[in-house]
Amino acid sequence: MASANVRIGQQALTVLDVALRVPCIFIIDAIFNSYYDPGSGWAGTAGKILIRVMGITVSSVVLVLSQKALFKVYTLFFAVLLGVAAVLINYHATSHIDFYSAYYKAALGFRLLPRNGPTLWLGMAVVQLLFGMGYVVLLNLQSVFAALMVLDIMIPLLGLIIELPVDVRQLVAVASGLALALNTAVCLALKLKWFYYSCRYVYLLVRHMYRIYGLQLLVEDTWKRIRFPDVLRVFWFTRMTVQAIILVYVVKVVRHESGDHSYLTWDVFWDLFSNLIISGCDSMLTVLGMSAVISSIAHYLGLSILAFIGSTEEEDKRLGFVAPVLFFILALQTGLSGLDPEERLVRLSRNMCLLLTAILHFIHGMTDPVLMSLSASHVSSFRRHFPVLLVSLCLFVLPVVLSYALWHYYALNTWLFAVTAFCVELCLKVVVSLTVYGLFMVDGYYNVLWEKLDDYVYYVRSMGSVIEFVFGVIMFGNGAYTMMFEAGSKIRACMMCLHAYFNIYLQAKNGWKTFINRRTAVKKINSLPEVKGDQLRDIEDVCAICYQEFATSARITPCQHYFHALCLRKWLYIQDTCPMCHQKVYIEEEVRDKAPFSNNNGYVAPGEDLGQFAEPGGAEDEAAAGGAEPENELLEDNDSIEYDEDEWGTQNRETPIEEDYINDDTDSNGD
Repeated sequence: MASANVRIGQQALTVLDVALRVPCIFIIDAIFNSYYDPGSGWAGTAGKILIRVMGITVSSVVLVLSQKALFKVYTLFFAVLLGVAAVLINYHATSHIDFYSAYYKAALGFRLLPRNGPTLWLGMAVVQLLFGMGYVVLLNLQSVFAALMVLDIMIPLLGLIIELPVDVRQLVAVASGLALALNTAVCLALKLKWFYYSCRYVYLLVRHMYRIYGLQLLVEDTWKRIRFPDVLRVFWFTRMTVQAIILVYVVKVVRHESGDHSYLTWDVFWDLFSNLIISGCDSMLTVLGMSAVISSIAHYLGLSILAFIGSTEEEDKRLGFVAPVLFFILALQTGLSGLDPEERLVRLSRNMCLLLTAILHFIHGMTDPVLMSLSASHVSSFRRHFPVLLVSLCLFVLPVVLSYALWHYYALNTWLFAVTAFCVELCLKVVVSLTVYGLFMVDGYYNVLWEKLDDYVYYVRSMGSVIEFVFGVIMFGNGAYTMMFEAGSKIRACMMCLHAYFNIYLQAKNGWKTFINRRTAVKKINSLPEVKGDQLRDIEDVCAICYQEFATSARITPCQHYFHALCLRKWLYIQDTCPMCHQKVYIEEEVRDKAPFSNNNGYVAPGEDLGQFAEPGGAEDEAAAGGAEPENELLEDNDSIEYDEDEWGTQNRETPIEEDYINDDTDSNGD
């Protein structure tokens, strides 16, 4: 129970911490969006600039304060606010001759206050007493000063009760306000020392973190500490809610004045929604707020898909980071916040289409490893295969539907061409994944060694990678045309450079490297001697890589170990050493012509003598000269060197062979 209460208290403090930082964002956004008149003279211009800079600076400092300092600042702020409210109520009440009728005519015509005099005095006394108590509690005044301040706030009500002249009542109210202002100024002056040391502590902490960890970690720590995404989300939703209430109220008033008392139609609702969306990205801060909302949606969407397909990969949980970053980059690239309202709505919808295709590509990157894992491990449960196959089917259907809808309503332009290219590329990637999945499932169904499987998988993956590369080049040309003839910008140029490096250069480089590695491995395999027929039956052993028997043939390494050609080729993709003894895999012509074969336990075929192939002065000669038995040395079990199940697959690159083979050999794109 205690732990539950502590957890609830921590959550309440977190919510309060986020809520208290939101007004700073509103102030900064209002300053940036406020109208600036440069024709008011140099003095007025300098004053306005100074006020703007001070407002942004103070708001930024309060935004990044620690939780304790933030609560302290708001405590002082609310104390000052209560004091100002108490003074204004006293002055307003004492400034009206017809006091009762002035308070009877409340805002919007509602009768909020009673007309009876004593009841009104009593109500005002209660309100001022509450304000006074809140003021002294927030400023933490001592008992004597606290009583004096409460009495100072209540004194102007005495002039109303005894019906003093208006001038005297106003003088009493002004004197009470001056006394309260003086006390507030003294309290704030005493707090300046605390404020100075707090700012100095923050400065020293920031400088220390910058020197030790660098700027990136400093920004990341501040980003997490102040919960900036949550602050942006609350800011955006609050702003949208207030604007929605105002728009609905204005629409109702206009329709009421025009005599239309019907409910909101679909056209009116669409206009309201369009105006809200337009105003939701009219500044840089609102774009950041919308990015934070998109981040939350994408995060939970990614978690839902991962749970549905049964994946536990941590890297696949980055959708909540990738989606908002891409949306913000698109907004900067197109200048979204600076466009006219109607053009902004069109551009936002286009950016959303591009973002949707990018999210679908990322989801495909989440499902592809699961497909390969299920097919390669020969899992037979239909319940494990159905979710990932359903997601793959949706990834194929959704781009087709999106492309059809866009081509039905829009004419061909560079944006539509880009979205269509992304959709076609996604469909091809899904087809490649399902084809490889089908090949592995067929291999598992027949339960026999399919030596050509690796080649077929490579051909399918390579075809998909080549098509992806072609689409990357086409998209680079489309972006270049857009930058030169439609909307050029520095951000677009930087994005094109990144696209050319990652999606064109690196993809071509990795693909060519994979091709060279495969060709080299095939040449090495073909250069090794092959054992068939009676010699293969005399060996009576299994492949040291897959632990399966030799059905048709085996390849012999120069160190006299033998393997399946397919298994050894996969190993040679990783490194050019023998899996058993880690000697270099190479063949010399004179040795290859005379080399006998032996099994992995040192068995020598009948009629062969391994000693004739030993180099003069080698270990065998030395052993014979010393009286030892060279034959026993040669027949010593080479399997005495034991490896863990994962150790032999993590040489050089620390990644299992099967995974590295799938990632590096059959999918050069790395998606």
